[in-house]
Amino acid sequence: MARADTYVGTDKDVNGGMTTIGKLVRDAWVFGLLPETETCAGWNLGRMDLLLDEVSEEWDKYGCMVSSLPADLRERHDRIHTAAIERAKQAGWAGEKETDDES
Repeated sequence: MARADTYVGTDKDVNGGMTTIGKLVRDAWVFGLLPETETCAGWNLGRMDLLLDEVSEEWDKYGCMVSSLPADLRERHDRIHTAAIERAKQAGWAGEKETDDES
């Protein structure tokens, strides 16, 4: 199966956006690297890779831990990711794939 050359956007992503790229985009929103209106639709892999570098640099400042984020970023993270989880659940995502190997 051929891969798409560009990303479909967080709003059209599979599993209600609960994908690695969807999480990357939401984390970019958390850190203010992108406006929350930017879904990254039409972005190519190279552009996503650059965004990954930027987001990783921000996470590194906090030891890659939500609990280490300053209060304003932690609250933004909670708001953005909680809303995304709710949207994904409404779209039929249940999260089992992500947690099947944890039992």
